[in-house]
Amino acid sequence: MPRRNTLTFIITLIIFALALSVVLPVDQGVLGKRGMRLGLDLQGGLHIVYKADLSQVAAGEETEAIEGAIAVIERRVDVFGVTEPVIQRQGEDRILVELPGVSEAEKAKRLIGQTALLEFGELIEEGEEARWVNERGEWKPAAATINGQEKTLSSNYFKERTYIDRDNLGRTLLHFEWNEEGKKLCEQITPSVLHKPLGIFLGDEAIRGEDNHPIAPIVKDALERCGVIEGLSFNEATELSELLNAGRIPIPLTPIYEQTVSPILGADFIDMSVKAGIIGIILVMLFMIIYYRLPGVLATLALAFYGASVLAIFKLIPVTLTLAGLGGFVLSIGMAVDANVLIFERMKEEFRTGRTLGAAIEAGFNRAWTAIRDSNVTTFIVCGILYWMGSILIAGAPVKGFAATLFIGVAVSMFTAIVVTRTLLRLFVGTRLAQRTPLFSVYIRRK
Repeated sequence: MPRRNTLTFIITLIIFALALSVVLPVDQGVLGKRGMRLGLDLQGGLHIVYKADLSQVAAGEETEAIEGAIAVIERRVDVFGVTEPVIQRQGEDRILVELPGVSEAEKAKRLIGQTALLEFGELIEEGEEARWVNERGEWKPAAATINGQEKTLSSNYFKERTYIDRDNLGRTLLHFEWNEEGKKLCEQITPSVLHKPLGIFLGDEAIRGEDNHPIAPIVKDALERCGVIEGLSFNEATELSELLNAGRIPIPLTPIYEQTVSPILGADFIDMSVKAGIIGIILVMLFMIIYYRLPGVLATLALAFYGASVLAIFKLIPVTLTLAGLGGFVLSIGMAVDANVLIFERMKEEFRTGRTLGAAIEAGFNRAWTAIRDSNVTTFIVCGILYWMGSILIAGAPVKGFAATLFIGVAVSMFTAIVVTRTLLRLFVGTRLAQRTPLFSVYIRRK
């Protein structure tokens, strides 16, 4: 037993040293991963939940449509250079988008949510119905029939990636190129729009130039394979080009929940959370040392092992720490100490019956194990339910964060209480310290 206990103690020290090497420094990466990942409420950023309109999607193709929308959003998000964004399906018809560290929230929302389909229109004739109306006139989609099917001219027929350029006068130009089908459409549409304006629309609104007037260039010649859109500001042209190059979202998306957290507010949350955590840990340690003396000291050492191990797991998985997640971590610290309290109280009872210190330690751990196991299993079940609920709720990220950190913390606390604390107590059996009863105030002197 002494040799086995010594080996366990050495392994525990190695694990503790490895955990510290992973955790410190907190803001730097390890094993190819980045530093501690913080949620939006701690580092600031944008959180949006979109509802997808699947009413026009054929039965059985809903998953494909959602995945297509997610792929387009991912390409659009790449424009911002966001580190580790979260873009995932939520429920049947929702898409969750989290962009940590994004400061241009309004631009991000525009880029993510727009369908990014440029449509070209021609002025209506008498008796025709208008789709767009602005100060330049009333417009209908520019359309032609190909192989017996009517098709409208749009950016769906752009062949190459668009790009931005400037002419000799410094004006911004957005270049694009038609594919073969687009070229055929242009050939048929040109006669009806020659020497007339050609409207350009994004969704229900006309594309407007720097003067805020709708862009509708006069078609002076046949529409060729290549095209140029003039009149946009450089920023507008760049944003439009990024949207077009990322692709068109195949289904309409409507934002149903949105939250923006400033980086300053996130930093304040971190400071307050760290202070609260430190104060809580110190108070717990003081209570254990004052009430349980030497066993309390050993419990605080085990608590240090627990904290380093849990934070190392958070960093390696990695777990995204939110404010609620930090709350779950702090709560699990209290539950880790609670296991030690159960063990020490059992040891007290065994010591009262006349057992030696070593026997009381073994019996106390063995008898407390069932209570610790059952209470922690019920906690695991609750964590599972909370995590599942958080995955289907619109604003469920804090719930998931709390459940995940609490689950990991409680799991590690079981190991800490049963193995680490037990190993440390066994080291004192047979030493002179073990003969000094006042150091074990939890034990009552036998009469």
